[in-house]
Amino acid sequence: MDALVVYITASNEEEGAKIARTLVEERLAGCVNIAGPIRSIYRWQGKIEDETEVLLIVKTRKELFAPLKTRVKELHSYAVPEVIALPVSDGSEDYLKWLEEVTGL
Repeated sequence: MDALVVYITASNEEEGAKIARTLVEERLAGCVNIAGPIRSIYRWQGKIEDETEVLLIVKTRKELFAPLKTRVKELHSYAVPEVIALPVSDGSEDYLKWLEEVTGL
């Protein structure tokens, strides 16, 4: 199994929880941690923005990334939400087995 960790930023904890719950309910993610608040400084539409957000740390499988990304775009308030995936190079065998089980159909 190819496991991924996906980072998604959200405008606030309520939006983050809505996205997290949906991803887990729909088996697109095994677990989502919500961290924050975080401070994000970025360029948007020609201006430097400085905003408070929350960070979702999503554990999933590579084969679920495309539908996960689509679902996040449907639920998210941002025009261009951050949805980036990092491969998991190694991990607890028991955890990875659990992840595969809870995200399977």
